Amino acid sequence: MGIIGFLIYGSVLTAQRWTGELQPRIDIELSYWALPKYGILSLTRASLAYLLSLFSSLVLGYLAARYRRAEQIILPFLDIGQSIPVIGFLPGLVLGLLSVFSKSNLGLELACILMIFTSQVWNLAFSFYSSMKFLPKHFHEMSANVNLSWWQKFLLIELPFSASGLAWNSLMSMAGGWFFLTVCEAFTLGGKEFRLPGLGSYMAVAIEQGNTQAMVGGFVAMIILILGMDFIIWRPIIAWTRRFRVDEAPEVYQEIPFMQLLLQESKIVRVVDRLLKFIWSPQFHGPQKKKKRGTLQQWFHRQWAYLDDIEWLSHFRVFNRLFVLISLIFALWVSSQIFQFLEGVTIDEGFLILKSTGLTLLRVLGCLLISILWTVPFGLWVGLSTERTRLFQPLIQLAASFPAPILYPLVLVAFQYFNIGLGVGSGILMLLGVQWYVLFNVLAGATMISRELRETFMLVGLSKVDTWKNLYIPSILPNLVTGLVTAAGGAWNASIVAEYITYKHQVYSTMGLGALISEATAQGNFSLLVGSLVAMVAIVVGFNRLVWHQVYDWVDRRFRFER
Repeated sequence: MGIIGFLIYGSVLTAQRWTGELQPRIDIELSYWALPKYGILSLTRASLAYLLSLFSSLVLGYLAARYRRAEQIILPFLDIGQSIPVIGFLPGLVLGLLSVFSKSNLGLELACILMIFTSQVWNLAFSFYSSMKFLPKHFHEMSANVNLSWWQKFLLIELPFSASGLAWNSLMSMAGGWFFLTVCEAFTLGGKEFRLPGLGSYMAVAIEQGNTQAMVGGFVAMIILILGMDFIIWRPIIAWTRRFRVDEAPEVYQEIPFMQLLLQESKIVRVVDRLLKFIWSPQFHGPQKKKKRGTLQQWFHRQWAYLDDIEWLSHFRVFNRLFVLISLIFALWVSSQIFQFLEGVTIDEGFLILKSTGLTLLRVLGCLLISILWTVPFGLWVGLSTERTRLFQPLIQLAASFPAPILYPLVLVAFQYFNIGLGVGSGILMLLGVQWYVLFNVLAGATMISRELRETFMLVGLSKVDTWKNLYIPSILPNLVTGLVTAAGGAWNASIVAEYITYKHQVYSTMGLGALISEATAQGNFSLLVGSLVAMVAIVVGFNRLVWHQVYDWVDRRFRFER
């Protein structure tokens, strides 16, 4: 009943906010009594953004893995999308949606949700694409032998095989949404401040004013919210995905989350389940309804038959050429708009962009190296044990979810105490956010390692070093590469809040591309902003094309799991 009441109150509160009169900047109450309301609004935005991210990831990942023509278009799109910082989407989303919804808060709310979406979708899409690409060949052969349609194969084989990776990356996506919450709910554009009521803006104002009590209150509220979601949603989902492991031997111990047991004993759930079964039963429709119900079923069968024959799209030359032509026209139009902004970039600003890009690139590579060194052994140690996974999962999610402005002032104090400059310190701050992309993917790979194979390695008497070298590392490599790709994009995103920090009305910054983007956004210098974004997109896309995609192909050839 408590959960139902929470959903009803949250829906009403969100509806009132969205349909209310436009308020670009509201006064944030730093009272503890305002935290529940702000928490519900932030949770609603993050959840809607996640649902949109999950749907988009399934569609894009499936098309990219299934069709070569789609892969050539979607992968560069994902590369470019993940390389653009959250703040890089601000001008277009805010100005565009405010012009469409000029009377209500709906435009500003949608802009915030879409900004959170841009911090969540990329790792989900890459995870599902990677799972589809590394699907063992015998699954394809089996589905062909039993004549499964594309939809049946998707539901019965491809989606279950990718369930573990999607579940762990869903935790990372929600953590990424919380991490950039303050950037999405409280920001400055062209000298004008925008604030939406929520935990992000609450913490941003508390940090700006140096209100320690409010910062502690936001800190505690975030802990309660994250642990509550882990208890109600993520713990049951992670336990449920274990049934899809490629393992012939069942687990000796299988965790049944308390929330799942609670729902099984719930009278409301049992009543709803019986009501749905009764509604779908033939007795409910009666003899006069059977004919109409059969007609409806026949209509669905015709639609599925049409969708099963969707392969003709890839062979339809007119459609393909028309799509390529439209894409080319759109790309040319976007390029012309970008060049108009780039004309305003001076020579000195151009050299500044190049130097800043090089420094941020060094910080990104350092973050990836340090992440590999500790997440691989720790992730395997945790993921290979159900008990340790149950213990560390909420702690890891909690550590990965805290917004940057909460952590960064505390770390700044430590930097000042140990006399560490922000040039090196910004790399440490970036590491605090991006290491979790690698860890969550290593955990996803570790939980999918077959217990049957582990027992086989033990029976033949191989040492721990040989087991790690020949079983554990090869098993997690596809997930590790996905984690590194998304971590690299996350590192470039994190640079905008790690290289440019505002604390107690004082700005701390160092030379880097992230700081350059933050300064250009705050000053409304759109030419410098576009030039910096173009440099970031170019370096990320080039690195992905020249390095990561080659690594993907090598892992696919060398370490594909087959029986």
